Amino acid sequence: MTTVFGHRGYPARFPENSLAGFRYAVEHGIEGIEFDVHLTKDQVPVIMHDEQIDRTTDGSGLIESYTFAQLRQFRLANQEPIPSLAEFLTLVTNRDVQLNLELKTDKIQYPNIERIVMGMVHATALKKPVIFSSFHLPTLNTCQKLAPNEIYCWLTDRRVADPVALVTREHLNGLHLSHYQAGIPVTERIWTVDNPTVAADLMAKHVAGIFTDDFEMMMQVKQQVAN
Repeated sequence: MTTVFGHRGYPARFPENSLAGFRYAVEHGIEGIEFDVHLTKDQVPVIMHDEQIDRTTDGSGLIESYTFAQLRQFRLANQEPIPSLAEFLTLVTNRDVQLNLELKTDKIQYPNIERIVMGMVHATALKKPVIFSSFHLPTLNTCQKLAPNEIYCWLTDRRVADPVALVTREHLNGLHLSHYQAGIPVTERIWTVDNPTVAADLMAKHVAGIFTDDFEMMMQVKQQVAN
């Protein structure tokens, strides 16, 4: 059965990676939530996709150039502040939702982000193990040294030549791809799927998960495929 993940929450209706979007999603039966984590200048984990705040807030500059207190002065399109990981974890505590935490380290390698983030996750009462993903394999390797028994998946937009060898060599649980690859005998989740026809086809192929900007529409597609 394909798990439907809200990609950055519910961007079809709320600002991406906003607490409002996350809250609506968990209160309306979302199966999974994908979200992105960076560190502020004073090493507070915050949730945003880009390294810079320009696109999604009324401010500008790099997340890592601001302390958490400074960063909180800026606003998303719905006038909420940039959410902290702590706020998000409070929201999802004891909720029946599959989390996919992407460590955004492909452009900036934040010092100690793995230890800080995993410590917070492990201190939270969650119903399901978190999936940790990153485009940056060394980040996942660092996480594995800290906590070898978690779920780790590599993100890539490239075709993977020998997926079984890669997953075995890097001790991964699966691949998160921007495209479907037939015949991959490993866990495969696809991003970002917003076309219902494409989604139905992927569900019929039994991919492990899809990431979508409109989870409510995709839950309807999933129901139709099941019937």
